Amino acid sequence: METKDSKITVGIADMKMAKERGMLITYALGSCIGICLYDQKIKLAALVHIMLPLNMETGRKNPLKYADTGIRETLRMMEAKGASRSRITAKIAGGAKMFDVNGGSMGNIGQRNIESVHMNLKKEGIQLLREDVGGSVARTLLFDPATGLGCVRSYGRKELII
Repeated sequence: METKDSKITVGIADMKMAKERGMLITYALGSCIGICLYDQKIKLAALVHIMLPLNMETGRKNPLKYADTGIRETLRMMEAKGASRSRITAKIAGGAKMFDVNGGSMGNIGQRNIESVHMNLKKEGIQLLREDVGGSVARTLLFDPATGLGCVRSYGRKELII
C-alpha cells in the first residue's frame, strides 16, 4: 500500500481521525490493538490504539487506553463529525502474545484485548469486516480514509490488505 498522502501518526493510547485523505498509521501493535472505524459514505476514518481490555482506572484520565471506553469515545467523536452509527464498520489488528509469562496475573493480555474489542464492537452495533489478530508478531497498521483499506505490516510476513 502506497503512503503518498500525509501520514497521521497515532500513538499508544491515542486516536486520530481523517476525512477523505491522509494516511492513519500506528506502530508497535504487540498485545495492543489498532481499531479502524470507518463511515464509507462520508469517508471519515478513525484509528484508535488501545492497550488494555477494560477501563478500571479511577478518574478515567485516558479513555483511549482501553477497549471499552476507547471504542465508545471514538464512536462519539465520529458521530459529532457527522458519521452515522449504522454505517460505521471496523477493521482491527494486533493482540499478539508477545511474552511467554507463566502464571502472570495479567494472563495473555493480547487475547484478552481481542475478546474485549470483539465484545465492545458487538455491544456498540459495529460490524467487524476484517481482522489480523493473535500470533506472536508485532504489527504496524495503516488505514486510508479515501479507500477504506487497511494494511498490516509485520517483520517477516507479506503485507496484508484488510
